[in-house]
Amino acid sequence: MPGITQIRWCGFGGQGVVLAGVLLGEAGALDGKFVSGSNFYGAQARGSICRAEVVLSGEPIDFPHVIETDLLIAMSQGSYALYCGGVKEHSGIILYDQGQVTPKEGLRLRQTGIPATEQALKRLENKQVANIVLLGALIKTTKIVSWGSMEKAIRARVGDRFQHLNLEAFKLGRELGGKGNG
Repeated sequence: MPGITQIRWCGFGGQGVVLAGVLLGEAGALDGKFVSGSNFYGAQARGSICRAEVVLSGEPIDFPHVIETDLLIAMSQGSYALYCGGVKEHSGIILYDQGQVTPKEGLRLRQTGIPATEQALKRLENKQVANIVLLGALIKTTKIVSWGSMEKAIRARVGDRFQHLNLEAFKLGRELGGKGNG
């Protein structure tokens, strides 16, 4: 992996933003990459803007926070509006939850909508795994980490009770990532 990839995952508290960041970082480490991560919650935590930042590199990381976003994953309109301006023009990618976010027109970067919440509810009967659906779509779209490492990270970080559901959500995201709009 040449250089550094800076990823910002955003939404509101309760959507699993932090878990998605932790899983992405762990999968990167399992792939042998250098990883740094941080999280932020608004003052209210649940329901307020939340973000997780992950920096992946093939070399040691000098600064552990996102400076300019390569990949933005947005799960809510408010967080999208707050962070879309910090994505690299031309080379940046925004992946957004299609039912929750209406993208801005005219941004000079790639934007892809994934119906994560809608399909998680429809096909898995649980909107709580929309974050994992987006994680699968992100990996299908960017190949930022390997499938095997992400599955290992899910098995290591998600409790037995919800592991099967999360693995199914990850597979659903893989399917949807090949069909994204944008």
